[in-house]
Amino acid sequence: MLTRASSNVPVTAEAEHQPHAIVIGSGFGGLAAAIRLGARGYRVTILEKLDKPGGRAYVFRQDGFTFDSGPTIITAPFLLEELWALCGRSLSDDIELRPLRPFYRLRFDRGEIFECSDDPEAMRREVARFSPDDVAGYERFMAEAEKIYKVGFEDLAHVPFGSLMDMARVLPDFVRLQSFRTVYGCVARYVKDERLRTALSFHPLFIGGNPFAITSIYAMIAHLERKWGVHFVMGGTGRLAEAMVGLVEGQGGYVRYNACVEEILVEDGRAKGVRLAGGETLRSDIVVSNADSAWTYRHLIPAAARKRWTDRKIDKARYSMGLFVWYFGTDRRYEDVAHHTILFGPRYRSLVNDIFRKKKLAEDFSLYLHRPTATDPSLAPEGCDAFYVLSPVPHLDSATDWAVEAEPYRRKIEAFLAETTLPGLGEHVVSSRVATPVDFRERLLAFKGAAFGLEPLFTQSAWFRPHNKSEDVEGLYLVGAGTHPGAGVPGVLSSAKVLDMVVPDAAALA
Repeated sequence: MLTRASSNVPVTAEAEHQPHAIVIGSGFGGLAAAIRLGARGYRVTILEKLDKPGGRAYVFRQDGFTFDSGPTIITAPFLLEELWALCGRSLSDDIELRPLRPFYRLRFDRGEIFECSDDPEAMRREVARFSPDDVAGYERFMAEAEKIYKVGFEDLAHVPFGSLMDMARVLPDFVRLQSFRTVYGCVARYVKDERLRTALSFHPLFIGGNPFAITSIYAMIAHLERKWGVHFVMGGTGRLAEAMVGLVEGQGGYVRYNACVEEILVEDGRAKGVRLAGGETLRSDIVVSNADSAWTYRHLIPAAARKRWTDRKIDKARYSMGLFVWYFGTDRRYEDVAHHTILFGPRYRSLVNDIFRKKKLAEDFSLYLHRPTATDPSLAPEGCDAFYVLSPVPHLDSATDWAVEAEPYRRKIEAFLAETTLPGLGEHVVSSRVATPVDFRERLLAFKGAAFGLEPLFTQSAWFRPHNKSEDVEGLYLVGAGTHPGAGVPGVLSSAKVLDMVVPDAAALA
């Protein structure tokens, strides 16, 4: 056993003899890791840079409105139920998940509306409205998505890829499923109507992926949503982070806020704790980083301790897009606006290319509009609506000066929403706040301001991604969007589940 964490971390006499795990960050991946480690006998300390939990799921409140700053969509609720079961509780004890139907309302540039749901017959009718000749192809695509889901999610999402042999073991499945195709390419095999191709291939943008570049393994999202549904946490997604903190504390764990980790202490090739901003050091038996994986290696671990994840390798990797997010509240309600709306602009492939390849802030955009008060009016004052609208933009390798561009860009989005979805919007906004890729870098320590970390290309997935058990530092483990299996709430929760297979039980360290 190593030295106790710190005089600032409360430790009972019984807990003093437990192996100590430090978790950097209280995003969903870090909180899930802490719960799983606590259930396996570790004394857990979570160190959070911000003043509240959640990481990208941070909540802020202003002018009587409650805004979730990040994830708004919950799928695969069984992953949450597993965490509550580890603590002898039921998810429903603390959280009300409200299923949504439709999942999303898609609005195309010419005003056509397509509604996505888990009702197979309703989906066939929607497809037939757009292109009757594509109904059979749609059915074949969904059957393919189910096959991909069974391999990509059920078999592989929760297992480690620690060696090339692990990768070799699944290559036959990848070949059989033609994973060399892109998500868009997979969809295009089955349907011809370009609007339907867009409707069935946009999901990778939810996890930082270019539908025209990332492996068709991610086509499994279509079946994941059909099988498990799309849900909203009543009270806001941040309620989930708060409830998970409650589980950690119920196990005897401790969350320390305003605690920014500046270095992971490495001695003789092993993680032995961390150093905080200000110089305080905390010792531990293991360290789990829920920080961005590129940031973890580039900024928290000395270069001399890294053989695989060198500065050059990190800098040359390809990263997800950035996000521009405008949070706003209105003094009226827009009752005909769905909980989730996707508004496609006039371009799809070329816009995505501008964002991911040219790293150019385009004049046009496609948007995700979130109206949580459609489901939970308590998130805004009476008679009001809370919103956020998200626009994918280039990460900070772009030449965009967000100090100059943020407000003009916000005004363009406001005008577009007023014209298409929210009439008279400018006259009714009573609360406003924006976040740019600069905020993702400064507040969330996202490398290059990339909102989802490494782009989930085939050559940056599974074994090629930073491993859950660090290849460079013994006793260091990674969870969250930047490690296997990747971004999205199911992905980061699954990354914590991988730890069950790579972190030794606490009894082995006692």
